Amino acid sequence: QVQLVASGGGLVQAGDSLRLSCAASEHTFSMYNMGWFRQAPGKEREFVQGITRSGFIVYSADFVKGRFTISRDNAKNTMYLQMNNLRPEDTATYYCATVGSNNRGDISRSTTYDYWGQGTQVTVSS
Repeated sequence: QVQLVASGGGLVQAGDSLRLSCAASEHTFSMYNMGWFRQAPGKEREFVQGITRSGFIVYSADFVKGRFTISRDNAKNTMYLQMNNLRPEDTATYYCATVGSNNRGDISRSTTYDYWGQGTQVTVSS
């Protein structure tokens, strides 16, 4: 059973930056695609960014628009989400997720992922 622990959220002002981390317990971390999703109150969970197991290919939601950068350090079993120029509409709980069996699924769909972190709250004030 893979455990993911997300951290790094907080309360910031518009225009500030945050770096989220997602630490995985499993040594096979490097074998699977991973992603970040977010969910705001009253809204459905939405895709933010995904990264292939090698880290060479990244997929992004349109609203990211160059503000966010996903990365991973397979040696540390950790994935990151660097968020710059944050906006109030970025306020949400951010979840990290990993595929657990194969990498054939659509990296932007939540149903592709087998394991999820507990979420970390990001609040951006105007």
